[in-house]
Parts: sequence; C-alpha cells; structure tokens
Amino acid sequence: MTLLNTILSIISGVLAESWDLFEEAAPYLILGFAVAGLLHVLVPDEKILKHLGKSAGTFRSALNASLFGIPLPLCSCGVVPTALSLKNRGATKGATLSFLISTPETGVDSIAITYALLDPIMTVFRPLASMVTALLTGIAENIVGEKKEATSQKKNILMMQPMAACSGSSCSCNNESFSVEDASTLRKLQEAFRYSFVELLGDISTWLIAGILIAGIISYIVPDELVGGYLGGGIFSMLIMLVIGIPLYICATASTPLAAALVSKGMSPGTAFVFLLAGPATNAATITMVAKFLGKRSATLYLGMIALCSLAFGLLLDAIYFRLGIEASSIVGSASDVLTPGIKTMFALILIPFIVYGIYKQNFKKG
Repeated sequence: MTLLNTILSIISGVLAESWDLFEEAAPYLILGFAVAGLLHVLVPDEKILKHLGKSAGTFRSALNASLFGIPLPLCSCGVVPTALSLKNRGATKGATLSFLISTPETGVDSIAITYALLDPIMTVFRPLASMVTALLTGIAENIVGEKKEATSQKKNILMMQPMAACSGSSCSCNNESFSVEDASTLRKLQEAFRYSFVELLGDISTWLIAGILIAGIISYIVPDELVGGYLGGGIFSMLIMLVIGIPLYICATASTPLAAALVSKGMSPGTAFVFLLAGPATNAATITMVAKFLGKRSATLYLGMIALCSLAFGLLLDAIYFRLGIEASSIVGSASDVLTPGIKTMFALILIPFIVYGIYKQNFKKG
C-alpha cells in the first residue's frame, strides 16, 4: 500500500506540474497559432521566400529571422507553430532555427521586466546576445544544409518544384483559393482559424502533449533547492544552470524574476544569464517537436549552439560587470504576471477541445 501511495503521489505530482505548465503555455500557444494563421493568409509565399528562403542567402535569411523574432511575445512553445508555418512555406531550416531561438528568448514584455527587475546592462545585453545566438545557429544550419544538399541536389530540386510550378484546385497559390488580394476579411479570418487550430494544431498536438508531460516529469523530479544551491559562480555554476535550464519549460518573462532572485542571493549575472538565454529557448516540448519536424541533426545543432553561446555570453557578461566594477544587484520582488491565473485556466480550457480534435483528426486520417 505504501508503494502504491508513492506511485499515485508521483503520478498526481507529475500531472499537476504538467497542468501548471500547460496553463502557463496555453495563452502563448493560442497566440502562436493565431500568428501562424495570420502569416498564412496575409504574407505571400513570395515574401517568405524572398526574406527567409534560400534566395535570401545563407546569412540574410538567418539575420532576417533573428530580427523578426526579437519583438514577438511568444514563448518557446508558442513559437513552434509559427516557425513550422514559416518552414512549410519556404523558409530555410536556418531561418526557422533562428526564429525559434530569437523569438522566445526576448519580447517586448520580457525586455521591460528585465529592466525593472535586473538592470540596464542586462536589458541591452539580453536581446543582443539572443540575436547573435540565433544568427550563428541559422548560419551554421544553412551551411550544413548546403553541404548536405550538394550530395542530394536532384532530390532537393524535386522537393522545391511544387512551390514554383503548382497547379490545380488544391494549389496554395491558385487564384481560386483564399488570397490576400481577393479574399474578404471574413474569409481570411476563417482560413487563418482553420489553418491554425485544425490543420497545424492537428499536426503537432500529439508531440506537444508528450513534450509537456516530459517537462512535467522533469519539473516534479528536480527540486527547487537544486536551482538555488551550488551556484556560486564560474563555469561550473553555468554548466549546472545550463543542465537545469535546457529541459525545463519557462518563458522569458517568467524566468526573469527567478534570475533576479538568484542574483540577489549571490549568483553571478553571467550564471543567471545562462538560464535566461537557454531556459526560454528550449524545453522538452520544443526539443521534441524540432527533432520531429526539422530532423535530429537540426535539433542537435539547435541545442549545441544554444549551449555554447549561453556559456560564452555568460562568461562575457561576468567580465563586463567585473571590468566596469559593478556589483551585480537587482530589485528583488515578484513581478506581477501579465495574465491572472483565472485567465490562464480559461485559455487552457479553450485549447483542450482543439487539441483533442486535432489528435482525433490526425489519427482518423491515418486510419
């Protein structure tokens, strides 16, 4: 009976953590799917190809995606549907990874809270480091992709043909389908909703739930004391924070009060920054979906570049504070959430039927 109680306690704890994570993610997921739908109907494929596609070049496609993602207030879960939408419409894998990194690491909301709870140095350093990390990752992915393409050029050319020479009623560039120029506002909104919450959500629902459950397991097992302890500073502390931050689901805004509290207890700003950079850009759900839809090689590069850049920028930030002779301090206090718990629960309850329908439709199509 004791073993059974222990098992039930673990299961209930994991489910509770998973539900908490889902509630935190739900508003941003809905926003992410909505942005994906609007991009689908409002931004022509030619624009995607021009600014984020192969024709934009190895460097410029990654740079455009890095800059485009900085101000968007999407978390590491909410950014996935938008990024996958861009990829499906012609964006390079490098641009997709750049967008996946720069978007959740910064946003107008997280930048404001960084200024309020930390200091101006961190406020400026955070988006700049995020952009550079995203840019380097995107360039690396595009270069690796070009080398791989050289060995299978014919296959890639065939894959790109439908974008340029599609025909028939099912073609996305057919004039009879919903288009920016001809469709009414109502039809555009209907198409955006259908694409976001039926087609796209149906594609990733199973993987999203699996990732959130994994994140819930990690959140329940890893004690809070581990985050606040053994983090005196230096590369070892940064490595610990990196290991903790990568699998956990935490958005850029929510991670800022935690980082501020840890800095106030003696953690170096560089160590805190490793968590601020790596934590929001990665979690079990994001890693699962990146590996599924972009490939294991891209997921490995994605994680590797985030880890290396986080450590490098953490060390650089500590050096900046040391050179300036500034003692790291912050305004300690709990930042008020933008959304109340009741609103988060409401968004979660709204999202559940769409996820259930998406999973049902996906399985029904396969059956």
